[in-house]
Amino acid sequence: MSGIEERLPRPSVMGVVNVTPDSFSDGGVNFQTEDAVASARRMVEEGAAIVDVGGESTRPGSESVSVDEELRRVVPVLEALHGIPLSIDTAKAEVARRAIDLGAELVNDVTALRGDPKLAGVVSDSGAFLCLMHMQGEPRTMQDGPTYDDVAGEVASFLEGRLRFAVEAGIPEERICLDPGFGFGKTVEQNFELLARLGEIAALGRPVLVGLSRKRSLGRILGDPEATTGPLSASLAAAVEAYERGAAIFRAHDVREHVEALTVAAAVG
Repeated sequence: MSGIEERLPRPSVMGVVNVTPDSFSDGGVNFQTEDAVASARRMVEEGAAIVDVGGESTRPGSESVSVDEELRRVVPVLEALHGIPLSIDTAKAEVARRAIDLGAELVNDVTALRGDPKLAGVVSDSGAFLCLMHMQGEPRTMQDGPTYDDVAGEVASFLEGRLRFAVEAGIPEERICLDPGFGFGKTVEQNFELLARLGEIAALGRPVLVGLSRKRSLGRILGDPEATTGPLSASLAAAVEAYERGAAIFRAHDVREHVEALTVAAAVG
């Protein structure tokens, strides 16, 4: 049984395919099965080590969808992508089970095994990789005044606890990566402090996955207080900064550009 570091060596880019009508950056773009499949195949051609397929938006203010609706969205895409390296972005055990049966090798859970009590067992039984993410609150309300006394310390403490929970549930530590959850219950200032102190998350000893691509904090730091997304240029700068602070896996919408930028960053050392 190989660890996630061997499967996704640093730096690896995870392409994002949201099969949703309402995701923050690409909502609707890949809502049709054929569009999602074409996007995923293109991302692999551009250098993505894995493609993260999701059927439920987790943008700020988003509402949850039913298991049946999430399955209706993602199953045809997963079926059509047989043989492509896939991750499933879900907090639902049944969706994860079906996705793993269809070839997904990683479960990307924004609730860090808090959303569905059956999910840990699905991951443990299957031998899939797992990403545990920090989120304060829930997507519908997470940006309603998030507060921390020490954002990096609190995120690190949370992830350390969820890692312990996952291991106790039978999921081998070497198959787990951690995501500090940029934009999930954090202000612009908190996001940038967390990025500056990302080494504290890396010090937990597991590969760190970051999702900075197109996040609205990047647009707002550039002077637009109402920005809902950030530009590619800022996404690349943030990714390189995260790499220099120890991040290993980079969840990105613009795969080719992230692969190129991170290849240069890795060559520097």
